[in-house]
Amino acid sequence: MLDMLAGLVEGTAFALWAARDPLAYPVANMVHLLGLVMLVGGIGLLDLRLAGAFRAIAVVPLAAAVTPVAVAGLLLLVASGTVLFAADAAALARSQTFSLKLVVLGLGLGNALLFRLWWQKRLPAWDTDAPLTGRLMAMGSLLLWLGVAGLGRWIAYS
Repeated sequence: MLDMLAGLVEGTAFALWAARDPLAYPVANMVHLLGLVMLVGGIGLLDLRLAGAFRAIAVVPLAAAVTPVAVAGLLLLVASGTVLFAADAAALARSQTFSLKLVVLGLGLGNALLFRLWWQKRLPAWDTDAPLTGRLMAMGSLLLWLGVAGLGRWIAYS
């Protein structure tokens, strides 16, 4: 499937710009890094709190503060990742590391959606009684997003 997507993307004006403009790739890479810091920084702090760290901080106000930062980071990652993929679509389509990154990314998004569905309305109770299943999901979230970040960095070395 990635091969087919790469084939569709490669010949477009967008892909040619991403591959040939001397600033497109480095700027997209910096924006990707900023998005990563915002996503993992925001959601990572929340995940640690949900898992049981920083108990002096109330969960609901922390979630309200960091979730928009994490979502903005995710949007930056998608936008910049599109440029990075377009610039090197064929090679990325053949990369097992990139494919694994996409799988782990999907798992991270799925975990986030399930967490919202299952726990969002019960978050106020987490200040005194955090359920084990929710704490495990929070730790899983942190590990998944760190996995996405690590695999993204690893693409250059595989």
